[in-house]
Amino acid sequence: MSGLKGLVLALIVFALGCLGVVGDERWYRFNPPPPLPRADESGFAAVNGIRMYYAVYGKGKGSPILLIHGGMGSADVWGFQVPILAKTHEVIVADSRGHGHSTRTDAPFTYHLMAEDYVALLDTLKVERTALVGWSDGGIIGLDIALHHPERLTKLFAQAANVSPDGLLPQPRFSLHQSDGNRDETDYRRLSSTPDDYPAFRDAIARLWETEPHYSEAELKSIRVPTLIALGDHDEAVSRAHSEYIARTIPGARFLLLEDVGHKAIYQDPAGYAAAVLAFIDGSAPKT
Repeated sequence: MSGLKGLVLALIVFALGCLGVVGDERWYRFNPPPPLPRADESGFAAVNGIRMYYAVYGKGKGSPILLIHGGMGSADVWGFQVPILAKTHEVIVADSRGHGHSTRTDAPFTYHLMAEDYVALLDTLKVERTALVGWSDGGIIGLDIALHHPERLTKLFAQAANVSPDGLLPQPRFSLHQSDGNRDETDYRRLSSTPDDYPAFRDAIARLWETEPHYSEAELKSIRVPTLIALGDHDEAVSRAHSEYIARTIPGARFLLLEDVGHKAIYQDPAGYAAAVLAFIDGSAPKT
């Protein structure tokens, strides 16, 4: 019965938002990002049986930053942040396997497989070490790289990442996209080389969310990459207690609560988000 109540509540909130009764707060808003600027380099890398789309900005300007988008998204989500970060850093974005322009195989989605794709991409680009900024699923991929390839990372900024499915808040997953409408499907059909495969893609990602990740306390304690775990103070997907647990368990990690934003913090406070990233990568983490 509790699941039914949650579904009804989500539908009510969605309906009220459409009517303008709620949703004026910043953490309810979805501000579409601008198109990414012209890349200094872009293309497809052959990694692990797929063609992985990537783009590089601010090439040679400073130490590299790899941005990894969330589930069902693409590199396009970073339209606000790339122009800011590329002023002082070389910025790399890519589409995870099966997302955006990148292809996929018949292999089930796993966070470790996607992490290995990104490591292979770094090899292709001849990037030995990079800072990594991951949003949601991108943060989980970042944690996996920190576990299995720590030598490739200088720092890890993981926002709204979970280390087990029970870190997700108990609500219908679709409510995370209530402001986006059909944006996920529209973007998939616009970018993918297999636009009619969206239903299968959606179901495959849903299975991933239901079954992964499962990083143990011992694994988290083994991470030695300087890490910041960030979470919006109104995140509707990941619990604050879970995020604080991750930060408390990874040796030396910091926890940053982003103010007046939800799960989609990169859209809701673009400049503040970029400032938090730069403060952590270039100096010390912002005060918590």
